[in-house]
Amino acid sequence: MELRIVDIEKSEETSVVLAQAHFIKTVEDVYESIVSAVPGAKFGLAFNEASGPRLVRYDGNDDGLIKLAVTNSEKIGAGHLLVIMLEGAYPINVLNSLKHIQEITTIYSASSNPTRVVIAVEGEGIALLGVMDGMSPRARESDSQKLERHEFLRKIGYKR
Repeated sequence: MELRIVDIEKSEETSVVLAQAHFIKTVEDVYESIVSAVPGAKFGLAFNEASGPRLVRYDGNDDGLIKLAVTNSEKIGAGHLLVIMLEGAYPINVLNSLKHIQEITTIYSASSNPTRVVIAVEGEGIALLGVMDGMSPRARESDSQKLERHEFLRKIGYKR
């Protein structure tokens, strides 16, 4: 078995959701889920089939994000991998909707940070072992930083 690190290609404005799903209808269900959750969001998605013709299935409403999702899913190469590239919405806006899709078994990560994926390669199989999301913490937040967090969440409308 060989371990590899794969960097997710994306811009700073783009969020990525990495998940595992298990059925060909995943692509259409995820498309419907995202446009229902955030009608103005731009996105691309790619799903790696694990059996049959083993195709990278894809869809979305933005050609650049679709291409990015396909590129990243091919770089990772794991079967049943789902890659969603998202702009004009945050992952928090679509996660609950995605969690209710019957084909999605695991959501590994949902982030706007630089993201790296740890994979294991054995023969024709590739497994996604984990996700490196952003960087490690440098320190504990101070009382003033707690207050800043509290105020920021109210400023952007996530809390009252």
